[in-house]
Amino acid sequence: MFKFLRKIKGQSTLEYAVLIIIIIGALLSIQVYIKRGLQGRLKSATDDVGDQFSVGNTNYIETKRTFSNTNESFINGNTASTLLQAETTNTTMNSAVMNVQQEFWGKQ
Repeated sequence: MFKFLRKIKGQSTLEYAVLIIIIIGALLSIQVYIKRGLQGRLKSATDDVGDQFSVGNTNYIETKRTFSNTNESFINGNTASTLLQAETTNTTMNSAVMNVQQEFWGKQ
């Protein structure tokens, strides 16, 4: 009777080991498809971001204007400058990508 119980224990352990080996083998065989799916999802997410930056075809214009109101005086060889109002700076930036249809972004 005891010999019979030992055989069942060994058999169940062997069955668990075979089951684990089958699961690991299945995961290894579908590993390529999982990687492709993740890469495809990442590519679609990056495509949804918008226009890409192109160094050669980007037109970038920046205009800065600084305004200040000062009073300068020259007395007995000494120059004095007084700031009457706070200095203000206005910045205007504009950028556009030109010739996007002719740009090469890699393998197609």
